[in-house]
Formats: sequence, structure tokens, C-alpha cells
Amino acid sequence: MTHDPPLELSDRRSLRRELRRRRRRLSASQRRQAGYALCRRLRQLPEVKRARRVALYLPNDGEIDPTPLIAWFRRRGVRVYLPVLRPLSDNRLWFVHYHAKTPMRTNRFAISEPSTRHGAHRARRLPAWALDLVLMPLVGFDVQGNRLGMGGGFYDRTFAFRRLRRPHPCLIGLAHDCQYVERLPIADWDVPLDAIVSDARTVRP
Repeated sequence: MTHDPPLELSDRRSLRRELRRRRRRLSASQRRQAGYALCRRLRQLPEVKRARRVALYLPNDGEIDPTPLIAWFRRRGVRVYLPVLRPLSDNRLWFVHYHAKTPMRTNRFAISEPSTRHGAHRARRLPAWALDLVLMPLVGFDVQGNRLGMGGGFYDRTFAFRRLRRPHPCLIGLAHDCQYVERLPIADWDVPLDAIVSDARTVRP
């Protein structure tokens, strides 16, 4: 039996590297099963049941997979959006309506997203504040609901307005349960989440 090495919790960069390694070690079968377990858990949450405009992501680099939810959302009349790297901006995101015929491209991080030309039409995208629910990928999380993201700050910059008194979406972070740690270092710019859901647990800050 092997054990994961102790994590240096004060170093966000090395912590991020180790937690990404953990999820990459999961087999394709383990990832698939974890994705289904995650989606079963999400379908029970009141925030998910009542949402009508939902953003989620296409998994990359071993991220837990929320895409089995897409068909369920569409049966309920929910509009699904994907994050897109906003062109000519300081690391912020667009959210573009996604369906079977949406033209896709691979961005600079090798992540599939709706094409920039397609998303440039205002009628095809929604402001971040107008979403009801955002399901976002995490690199790590702890029991207090703190999170560790990919390090680019895209979600933090896009949802910084949550600190103001204005309408805002519910933010739920998603991760494999192997990405759980006892305690995470937090930064002033980290946007807090409403919940974190893995294939084995739900954490509410």
C-alpha cells in the first residue's frame, strides 16, 4: 500500500502540482465513476435544481467531469454555458451558450471552448452576474470550504464583483475527493464559494 507524501501547505505552487498529480493517477474507469457520483450528488442540491442559467466546464487534465449533467439540464429547460477566455482582456472569462452545434476551438491551455468568433456575438453569451449557477473546477479543497484553483486567476477576476452588494450566481467548486486536504492556504483575492462538491462529499463554508 502506498501513501501520498506530506504536503507543504504554505507553498501553493507545489501543493497545486501534487494535487494535479493525484487526479492524473486516477484510471479512466475511476474518473468516469467519480463523474457519475458527482452528478448524482449535484442533482440533489437545491441550488442546482432551481437554476435556469448554468455555466459548467469541459474536463481537462484529469478534472472531475460534470458533463453528464448537460442532458439532465436540457430536459429541464436549463440553458448551459461554457467559459471562454475573453480576448484582449486581463484573464477574464466570457460565458457562451453551448449546444450540440456550437463551433469549438482549442484555447492556449489546450482546453476546448466555443470559438471566439461565435462567442463574440452578444446574443450568444451571458454576463457573469446574470448566471444562476457556476460549476467550476478546483485543484484542491479543504473542510472549511477553502479552494485552490489553477493559478491563472480567471474565475477570481471574473467573479470579483461578488464582494459587492449586487445579484450574483451561486458558485460551486467541483473536484475529485482525492484532491481534499486538511487545510489550504488562502489568498486575499480568492473569491469564496457557496459549496464544494466531490464524488464523496459536499462541503459548505
